[in-house]
Amino acid sequence: MDTLARALNGLLLDVTSHSEPQVDEQVPAAVLVPLYLHDGELRMVLIERRADLRRHAGEIAFPGGRLESQDSNLQETALREAEEEIGLKRADLTVVGALKRTSTFATNYSIHPFVALLEGEPSTRAWSASEHEVAAVLEPSLAEVRAARGPTTVERRGFVFETNAYLFDGQVVWGATARIIEDLLGCIPPALDRLSG
Repeated sequence: MDTLARALNGLLLDVTSHSEPQVDEQVPAAVLVPLYLHDGELRMVLIERRADLRRHAGEIAFPGGRLESQDSNLQETALREAEEEIGLKRADLTVVGALKRTSTFATNYSIHPFVALLEGEPSTRAWSASEHEVAAVLEPSLAEVRAARGPTTVERRGFVFETNAYLFDGQVVWGATARIIEDLLGCIPPALDRLSG
């Protein structure tokens, strides 16, 4: 795991320089991009947001949210939200880097993604999904997601448009989450999708 953490750290952006909001941000926010190794495959953790939420209802996302007053920086926001949304404890994580920030168009969030490696075997981990926010936890492999990119039609708030998305397990991942995934897969070479544990 230490070897993988060092490899990812060398491929990703520096955490410290991405932990503070920029002056041009309307709504600073952060997400955690959890990765783990299982049976030689590097996998990611995503959530399906509940369909009755006011913002980004029913969408596939990484655990995260807006910067709150108790957060010392945006990395803390990502860690706090991951614990609140899926029960991911900080002690089980090693933050290995950051990705470039991306914005949401409808809600004006400026999202800072932080990539973390999970410790331990996932088969022994029981997700504690927030019943108020999370409908399901998804754990696709990077190889699966990498192969799932393609154009699709999305209907949102009465508008129908074409966009690039990731289509896997009957889910359509688009928008800011798709842009974060694209950045992640651009940083991590396919050779790291499958490793020996």
